[in-house]
Amino acid sequence: MRLEQHAVAVYYSRMPYHRGLIICLGIPLVFLLLIGGLIFGGQAVSAVKLDGEIQRALATKLVNASSRADDIELKNLQRVNNGYGYCGLYKTASSENGYASFFYNKIDGRVTLDIKSERYESNCGLSSFC
Repeated sequence: MRLEQHAVAVYYSRMPYHRGLIICLGIPLVFLLLIGGLIFGGQAVSAVKLDGEIQRALATKLVNASSRADDIELKNLQRVNNGYGYCGLYKTASSENGYASFFYNKIDGRVTLDIKSERYESNCGLSSFC
């Protein structure tokens, strides 16, 4: 009986040491994982929103009335002007010619499809990336 009481006393005397280890290491680790998930999850959500914005702007700019935002595929998006503009390629579902270039201005929501325009060349031309 005395041996059992001694074993229980030893067990409970070591228990606070383990609890402190969990508090000192476990809680900060869980907190860091939670913060990391929020940061990377937020970036993924904002990328999806940006794609949707660009697709809607392209759908309103295209003359083809059957073009809907869901029918437009984006490819090779590149940030320009410190994130205020995006260059890339788009393709509509009904297109037989393949991909076409565009520039999207995030500030005013305008899309430029003419690759010979000043606006496109100053933001998406080869000289702007060098």
